[in-house]
Amino acid sequence: MSDSRPRSEKSEGKAISKDITPVLKGWDYESGTINVRKVPGADGTLKLQMRLNLGLLQMELTGRPDGMRPHGHESLLDYFESLLANHRTSNEGKESGFELSSDQCHSLREEAVMYYHRYLSLFVLEDFTGVVRDTARNLRVLDLCGKFASAEQDRLVLEQYRPYITMMNIRAQASIQMKAERYRDAAETVQAGLASIKEFFERYGHEEAFDVANEVKVLKKFARDIHRKMPADPLQKLHAQLQRAIKAEKYEEAARLRDQIKSLSKS
Repeated sequence: MSDSRPRSEKSEGKAISKDITPVLKGWDYESGTINVRKVPGADGTLKLQMRLNLGLLQMELTGRPDGMRPHGHESLLDYFESLLANHRTSNEGKESGFELSSDQCHSLREEAVMYYHRYLSLFVLEDFTGVVRDTARNLRVLDLCGKFASAEQDRLVLEQYRPYITMMNIRAQASIQMKAERYRDAAETVQAGLASIKEFFERYGHEEAFDVANEVKVLKKFARDIHRKMPADPLQKLHAQLQRAIKAEKYEEAARLRDQIKSLSKS
């Protein structure tokens, strides 16, 4: 006769432990550093993990970091942007009348923090394409709240982070260009980022803050690093050789260098 009584976890065997200690074993928390890694997930996709002092954060590599799809959209930002697009369609392209409540702005800020943790982790892992994607996305949050929040505080509270997010976006873009040895493009990208941050401080009447901002210092140092790796301009190199030849009174070599400079200038 078969036993139809419900079986306990004990009778079925050892219960699966939810203790994360085995997961953390061998991966100690290091204060002052960003400890991150990619690991295979149970669903067969890679997951992103950030080590914290009391555990870890686990994030999806694409979509919303927590894997949720609010209102059937990739993120709350995408949902509210779709509402704005529908509003424009219903109002002959006009945006007047569209507003975000304080609760909605608060939810957008909480969501942006998830993306912040992810792009910071991806930067450490040199996944610069993901950093560009997530920083650009968070800048859209600032733009949306700054334009449509019903309360002034909600329009301004995120603006303090614009220089930092811009700096991270620019560093990631320029890093991609440097890996492709497009050094001049990388230098131009950094200069555009500096101009954007300068415009931000000017817009709020704090021009003096530009030269002392950490984001500006980081980008200026990055620009110097790019220029050090940039191949020397052939003409500049020849002019430098010409000056050395003249100083050493090597006139035949100087004449040859002048001919090369003239020929290169024409071409």
